[in-house]
Amino acid sequence: MSNLELAPSVMRYYGETANEDSRLRDSADGRMELVRTRELLRRFLPSAPARVLDVGGATGIHAEWLVKDGYEVTLVDPVSRHVKAASAVCPAYLGDARDLREPDNSFDVVQLLGPLYHLPDADDRRTALSEAHRVAKSGGLVAAAAINRYASLFEHVTYAHLHTERMRESVSKILDTAVYDGVRGFALAYFHRAEELVAELTTSGLTDVQVFGIEGPAWSLVKAAEQQPGEGPTDELIASAMEAARMAEPYPELLAASSHLLAVGRV
Repeated sequence: MSNLELAPSVMRYYGETANEDSRLRDSADGRMELVRTRELLRRFLPSAPARVLDVGGATGIHAEWLVKDGYEVTLVDPVSRHVKAASAVCPAYLGDARDLREPDNSFDVVQLLGPLYHLPDADDRRTALSEAHRVAKSGGLVAAAAINRYASLFEHVTYAHLHTERMRESVSKILDTAVYDGVRGFALAYFHRAEELVAELTTSGLTDVQVFGIEGPAWSLVKAAEQQPGEGPTDELIASAMEAARMAEPYPELLAASSHLLAVGRV
């Protein structure tokens, strides 16, 4: 990637194929991700009203609950159809996490709940986190989400095809390189280990960095129940998986089993 352009597969995936809003509202593991992200962020957010910059905020699905909670949210995203949808929720404009147009020290909270997914180059991720640090006020909160390094291993078991040669080779490559090439299905993506995510936030100058497993260690059981024939996961199974995510928080060895990670730090 150069000149701050995102990879064509990323722009194509979000601009033409994927519907991030419906993924988080309709799929069982997506709903877990949405609820847990909100639950975790609420522990650290300053009291409303406060200014929140939602970088890579997609259709405004997180901005929606933040606005309802009383926050003043501005959203920036590189995909035009995302910005169009998000504009119904809060002020939104086209932009890139690596070159924010906002002034220094202007937001109480800066959240990147997607940009790090699709920046496989470490320099690009450092730039995005440095920009978040720059526009956050002193003492402000920066929150960044990442796809867990091992998420694809758990996910493709739920589709019952990890044993096939093609999927075994594809997932093995992700585990080995931490990068998915975006040739088919998902877009070009980077997969973090928890300690790596913490190190990246710390290197950007953030302090008191903590990392959480968003969906926790039992999310793939819920997704498997949804993928197999039948009525899908019960409310009781989802509630149990959510409780497992909360109970797992004190145990860093369980971070590797979550689908997504959320790191928070202070400026």
